This record gives sequence, structure tokens and C-alpha cells, in this order.
Amino acid sequence: MSQTEHHEHEPVEAAEARRGGARRADGTPFRVGLVDDHEIVAVAVRACLDDMSEADFVGAAGTVDELLSVFDDLDLVVLDLRLADGSSPVANVERLRAAGLRVLAFTSGENPYLVRAAARTDIAGVIRKSEPVGVLQDAIRRAANDDPVVSPDWAAALDADPSLRDAGLSQQEQRVLALFASGVKAQTVASNLAISVGTVDDYVRRIRAKYARAHRPAHTKVDLYKRALEDGFLPLPDTAGASGD
Repeated sequence: MSQTEHHEHEPVEAAEARRGGARRADGTPFRVGLVDDHEIVAVAVRACLDDMSEADFVGAAGTVDELLSVFDDLDLVVLDLRLADGSSPVANVERLRAAGLRVLAFTSGENPYLVRAAARTDIAGVIRKSEPVGVLQDAIRRAANDDPVVSPDWAAALDADPSLRDAGLSQQEQRVLALFASGVKAQTVASNLAISVGTVDDYVRRIRAKYARAHRPAHTKVDLYKRALEDGFLPLPDTAGASGD
């Protein structure tokens, strides 16, 4: 298998093998930071992470600039979408992603616009602050693994975006995307569609290229999952209660 093929297939298979807990490549817990300007939220998130052996809560800050200036060697940032400094969630996500950090959006759900704006960026997903502790823990674990964090808010925001350009996928490319983006192994995709694994590789490369030409990047498996949701190739999760409060 070539390096390119390994890059495309391994994350899906590795994600399935790592469902029980994500850690760094060296076996140490992944490091999580929080951007939120409410102390009580920081206390709650710290307590949530204290119950996760695979995660270390490094610290919290009221702004992205403060977090990046105080803490280094982070893996994942849990980001409140509505900060007191009035900063844009899009700019905040872009700043964190430019620093090489994964981002999980954390919201009260009061402002659907902020959720829609964040959903268009390179985030792992959106989680409400009202979710049970176990849901947040699973979301953090998945985000640290580079797996999509599926939630009704995130799915509804993607589905409501009217600005998406058609990537022009063929029917077979749509079938490949629906299977591959849902986490099916490349070998299983090939078997289901009666094609070779190498042909699956070719389809995935073409799918990514078409989305790139439509200005809708699909570099990662999370991106592919987003594109599949946006274009209706995967069913939306239950969106009951996903609208703003």
C-alpha cells in the first residue's frame, strides 16, 4: 500500500480500533485547553476531563490570544462561540487551526448564526453546554481522534447553509462518499460496490478534487463527512431541539 493510500484508509480503521480511548502517539494523554470567559464553565470542564484517563485539562483562558500565549503543546481546544471580547468564532477557529490545534465548538445554542458560522469552518463538531457529561467526554475523545462529532446542532447548521456549490459528483462517487464518510473501511466499500480498493482510492481522490474546485475543501475524513451531510449523501442526525433557544 502506498503512503497516500495508507493516509486515506488508516484513519477510518484506526478510529474504529481506538473507540475506547484516544491518546497521543507516544501513549501520553492528549492535552485539552478551554476558551471560555465563565469560571464555572472551566470548573465543570476540568471536572469532566478529570474522569478521563486519556485526557489532561491543561487550562482555560477567556480569549484565544490568551490561551495561545499562556499554554503550549495543546492538542485540542474546546471553544465557546460567544466570548465577551466580541471576537468572531470564525476568526477564533482559524487562529487555533493555524496553530495546529483541533477545535470543538461549545455553545449554549442561543445564537443559531454563531453555530452556522462555526459549522462552515474546520471544526470537529458542535456540542451544547447543556449536554450530559458523558456526551461531552465522548465528543472530546472523538475530536482528539480527528473523528467527526455528530450533533443535531452541527447537522442542522450544515443543512441550512444556502451557499454551498454543487461539486458535481457522479452517482458512483456519491455511493463511495456515502460509505467512506460514514466510517466504512475502504476494503468494505470496495466489496459492497464490486470494485477494487485501488479504485476506491481513485474515487476518493477525485471526490476531494471536485470539492476543492467547488471551494469546499475535503482534505480530512471530518471534511468528507461534512460534505456528505451537506449534500444529502448521508442522513442527518435527529435535529429535534436543535434550533436556537
